[in-house]
Amino acid sequence: MTRPKLEFTDAPDIPRVTLNPGMFYVTAKTELITTLLGSCVSVCLQDKEAGISGMNHFLLANQRYARNMPASVTEAGRYGIHAMEVLINSMIQKGAKRSRLRAKAFGGGNVIKAFANDNFNCVGEVNSRFVKEFLETEKIPIDAEDLGGTDGRVIAFRTDTFKVYRRFIQKSASIEIEKDEHSLWEKEIKHRDAEKDDSSVILFN
Repeated sequence: MTRPKLEFTDAPDIPRVTLNPGMFYVTAKTELITTLLGSCVSVCLQDKEAGISGMNHFLLANQRYARNMPASVTEAGRYGIHAMEVLINSMIQKGAKRSRLRAKAFGGGNVIKAFANDNFNCVGEVNSRFVKEFLETEKIPIDAEDLGGTDGRVIAFRTDTFKVYRRFIQKSASIEIEKDEHSLWEKEIKHRDAEKDDSSVILFN
């Protein structure tokens, strides 16, 4: 697969950090944090006063979603809460304050409907719902968002200015990214199911 280049020519001399699914990054330096998003979401956070910035990239993993209840209280939501709390706590450890955080959120696209035998085709929607619900609950203001739609995205977060550059990518590349994310989604679900099976076995020494 030929992936889109993560190039942003307006910041040629700024060091780059690239995030893959499941990763997060926190820094007090001037850097450009980049990633590719299909159904996944990324949240960019900053405490301007402390000069601390961070970004994550995650995909909620669950086979069943309830559209009539908040995503944050589902099993998938617990996974997302962990992803957000890891990022926030890492920023706090570097000197940020939760009360000063501001956010920008991206991703959650529904790029293809090719997986009719599972619920992956609504993951982007649930990811988008979760991010907004979580930030509202935690009273972290959302300064900008670009969620949903049917296209994949390249985003780059410039940590010194809190500017986030977004570029939609070609449909063929978007589909390949979505297929990769679907594989990760299935793998995570199998891992979670295996952990549940293991929890039923108790060993007494």
